[in-house]
Amino acid sequence: MSDAVKLNYANSLTEFVGDQGITIEELKALQQKISKAHESIHRQKKEGKLGFMELPYKIEAAKKIKAAAKKAAPKFENFVVIGIGGSALGNIALQQALRHPYWNLLEKKGRKGFLKLFVPDNVDPDFISGLTDVIDPKKTLFNVISKSGSTAECLANYFILKKILQKKVGKKYNEHILVTTDAAKGYLREAVVKENLVSFEVPSNVGGRFSVMTPVGLLSAAFTGIDIEKLLIGAQQMDNRCFNDDIMQNPAALYAAIQYLFYWKKRPLSVMMPYSNALYGVADWYRQLWAESLGKKTDRNGDAVFVGPTPIKALGATDQHSQVQLYIEGPQDKVITFLSVEKFGKTVKVPAYDKHYLGGRSLNELLKAEEKATRLALTKEGRPNLTISLPEVTPEAMGQLLYMLELATAYAGELFDINAFDQPGVELGKQLTYALMGRAGYEDKKSELETELAKSEKQDYTA
Repeated sequence: MSDAVKLNYANSLTEFVGDQGITIEELKALQQKISKAHESIHRQKKEGKLGFMELPYKIEAAKKIKAAAKKAAPKFENFVVIGIGGSALGNIALQQALRHPYWNLLEKKGRKGFLKLFVPDNVDPDFISGLTDVIDPKKTLFNVISKSGSTAECLANYFILKKILQKKVGKKYNEHILVTTDAAKGYLREAVVKENLVSFEVPSNVGGRFSVMTPVGLLSAAFTGIDIEKLLIGAQQMDNRCFNDDIMQNPAALYAAIQYLFYWKKRPLSVMMPYSNALYGVADWYRQLWAESLGKKTDRNGDAVFVGPTPIKALGATDQHSQVQLYIEGPQDKVITFLSVEKFGKTVKVPAYDKHYLGGRSLNELLKAEEKATRLALTKEGRPNLTISLPEVTPEAMGQLLYMLELATAYAGELFDINAFDQPGVELGKQLTYALMGRAGYEDKKSELETELAKSEKQDYTA
């Protein structure tokens, strides 16, 4: 496929980076494990446990979302996503990749009638109050997203923004709200029924960090004019390529295997470095996907393992001037994944100036030269690196890329023998937050927690 997303792993091999690399023989030695992982993943898919693998084929659902967006968009100017984590990072990644970099500053004509997008994915009071200064609630559609329907950050922001909306719009405030949540349970599902809100479902077998190709990510994409059908078609293409259990022919399995090998070679830091501002949101999305899925203290048998590669984001060429010094001369504990774009949407020429060597060249050439130079410098210093190449940043290519990384996460979970689809550490933090905020059912824990916190917050331990 000439338009295929490709994984180049040459610079991870001993042939190119010396004894810091891995060998083809080491990769092929994992074939039995990969075949077993492949069989397990596809068995779980057939059992309906891995819903993210079904999403690329939900074309009819995508068409309905596109139709809903086309009908509703003319009534509004802004689309606000009220979500956090897996209910926000995919939305941001798609928007950064596939829309104008200054989308919200374009006039409506420049946006072809599609909506501005805001994703306030935190409960920082200055951040949220700042949003209310720049949007008109009367011209805004709010998409409240929480799979559980009870995420504290999501509900807090929802209550605040709904109150403002009610003051500005009155009884028809519910026409400005879309809810994306579980089909049957949770506070938000109850609100849908009680307040007659339009709603969309998050499939019960799809975790938040794997939900970008559900209504979680597709709604905001459709309302900003992204072709979500092509996104899913790209994911289908990658799914077909990864149907082969041959480790050397399956890019998702190969990526997982390389990361797995380097992890046990004391390279637990996984850096993703796009050489494209459009793909910086993908690095953010990848951080959650990799960290929340693979950072586990027990294996499937309940035995303590404490595993998990640590994902780090960087941006080329920006971080050549901040992080790359560490990557080239610092500890030998990282493997770098470049995201590379072969053809950018625009070509920007540098004007000729006083016979300067940059005159007559382009920013495209400069960024590509910086990418190649960084890759070569790392390789010459024996620093393993991989490159995932996109022919262009299109919906199809994004579908391929995101699905490949999701599937690679599933393979990595199998290799590490952990559950890549739960997040018990996150749940503990949620429960402690509920207790401190006085949620019903957690009263007995509140005083205990406050006592524990008071010990470490004493003036004795403050400089």
